[in-house]
Amino acid sequence: MSVQNGNTVAVHYRGTLESGEQFDSSYDRGEPITFQSGAGQMIAGFDNAVAGMNEGEKKTFTLSPEEAYGPTVPEALQDVPRAAFAPGLKLIPGEMIQGQAPNGHPVLAKIVEVGENVVKLDMNHPLAGKTLTFDVEIVSIT
Repeated sequence: MSVQNGNTVAVHYRGTLESGEQFDSSYDRGEPITFQSGAGQMIAGFDNAVAGMNEGEKKTFTLSPEEAYGPTVPEALQDVPRAAFAPGLKLIPGEMIQGQAPNGHPVLAKIVEVGENVVKLDMNHPLAGKTLTFDVEIVSIT
């Protein structure tokens, strides 16, 4: 059986950046990731790359930023008033912070710069603008 839209697929994978640095691995967590093929649960390039693969098959593929998390968007750099953060909260450039958007949805952002009155945040996905390589193994297809 090969992976088709609508199948439930269990996949082991290792994801690396162009530098060779690993950014994620289901092997390290000890269990494969399970998703419904073609349902938008995975980034489009990943979904497309595993389509047609067979159970037990292994494959390595590389995704451009457009096939993965998209390019970095300059508009995603935002200045947020320091008063919007809890008093005493340590804000360290380079670290990730989670907050809440005005609509109530959770927001993950990287702290770029901390000023006296303003904090510059990067709201781009941490993997936006990056070329990603995946080593995958199809564990099961149902």
